[in-house]
Amino acid sequence: MKQLTGLDASFLFLETASQFGHVSSLSVFERPVAPDYEPFEAWRAQIERRLHLLEPLRRRLREVPFGLDHPFWIEDPDFDLDYHVRHTAVPPPGSDGQLGELVARIVGRPLDRRHPLWESYVIEGLPEDRFAILTKVHHATVDGASGAELLTMMLDADPAGDLIPPPEEEWQPEPVPSDAEVLRKAAGSIVRKPARALVLGTQTVREVGKATRNPVLVRAADQARSGLRGPLGALLNIGRERNPEGEAVGPLPASAPRTPLNAKISPHRRFAFRSAALSDIKAIKNALGATVNDVVMAVCAGGLRTWLEAHDALPDQPLVAMIPVSVRTGEELERWTNRVSAIFASIPTDEADPVLRVQRVHDSMVEAKQLFDAVPAESLTDFTQFPPPAVFAQAMRTATRLMGRFRSPVNLVISNVPGPRDPLYTAGAKLLHYYPVSTIVDGQGLNVTVQSYLDTLDFGLVACRELVPDLWSMVDAMIDDIAALGKAVGIETTTL
Repeated sequence: MKQLTGLDASFLFLETASQFGHVSSLSVFERPVAPDYEPFEAWRAQIERRLHLLEPLRRRLREVPFGLDHPFWIEDPDFDLDYHVRHTAVPPPGSDGQLGELVARIVGRPLDRRHPLWESYVIEGLPEDRFAILTKVHHATVDGASGAELLTMMLDADPAGDLIPPPEEEWQPEPVPSDAEVLRKAAGSIVRKPARALVLGTQTVREVGKATRNPVLVRAADQARSGLRGPLGALLNIGRERNPEGEAVGPLPASAPRTPLNAKISPHRRFAFRSAALSDIKAIKNALGATVNDVVMAVCAGGLRTWLEAHDALPDQPLVAMIPVSVRTGEELERWTNRVSAIFASIPTDEADPVLRVQRVHDSMVEAKQLFDAVPAESLTDFTQFPPPAVFAQAMRTATRLMGRFRSPVNLVISNVPGPRDPLYTAGAKLLHYYPVSTIVDGQGLNVTVQSYLDTLDFGLVACRELVPDLWSMVDAMIDDIAALGKAVGIETTTL
């Protein structure tokens, strides 16, 4: 038995009837030249011979009675690979729209907690002799970094197949422990939590004290204070000068403006995907003295601007994006767990000039990263260990419901993930594209995740079906913005 961390468990607690804690990936493969090649049988065999290396695939949850502590992982005594590996298809010749619709329906269903928290679907019927594999894994099991590692371990670096070492010892499932056994196991952790919380709190205060010498953090505190209104704001701002416009100036983004994306979500999803040449992005970033991430964020902002204008919903102020950040140090004792935090940055959807958008993204990201570096992010994620799970679960759900009903502090999530630079295979089939399929919550009905692979940048957009019924037009606008940016700096871009 291994206990989930507070951060791992938080992805279980946020789940409701309309928001889910799993993340997914859509991998598109080129079928090898072999008349008897069967993608489903090949993929199932690929996973089966690696199961001893893929710990998250055979472990399931065991809840602690009454929600007194975080759940445990146990080795599933009823593990059934055929339950998890599934076979489906789109009607040939299988358009991108049909594939996106199938993916949207599959990711719009929760994972069954009575089984290990993953599913994998082999999807046939695609054009050009291709097939796809959609894999769903719960965020309680992996974060972005460990999820990418898991995918790499599931695939081959050699088209003829990698040499897989046999297991050092035979896998042993665990009997499902009784309530009394689980409570005994959790008892030590429950008793130690108050003391551990006190130690962590003391360490964090010390770190924040050091960080307050950083002017970025001081500006952030001043900005937060200057934004206070009413009697409390008047009291705390005595002696402070406000700028003439009355706007807070500092490293924190202004509050997120209202958009059609920010409302309560339904259980129904849309998924849209496109690809761009990574060489185009690199050429543009070199011409502008920017980074790949600056360009990616800027074209996302440009596509959002186009979509919001088309819906007569473009706010005067920039949107605010939450950007996941790994806080892995490489020294973690547990490989398969979450070590992730986030930064918050304004994205210039209010800027019409694509070149200026890149500069503004760069400036916004520099300030957001300075603020992120000024506070002990890894300590803050550790605080999720301490609230009683029953209380934490209710708090998580209440928070997301409030974001769906009232003004959300964030408009959307944008993530740019560097992926493998060498080709990968499954039983001889070459991986062509790796489209991320992430998750959304109440108040943030859109997620944009971009993953690089070889010389390609793959865009995967997930949205609430009712809030963004025309998601394909949004992803198309992002790809079009790459062409517009290339034209502005004299670079001819490639259409994929």
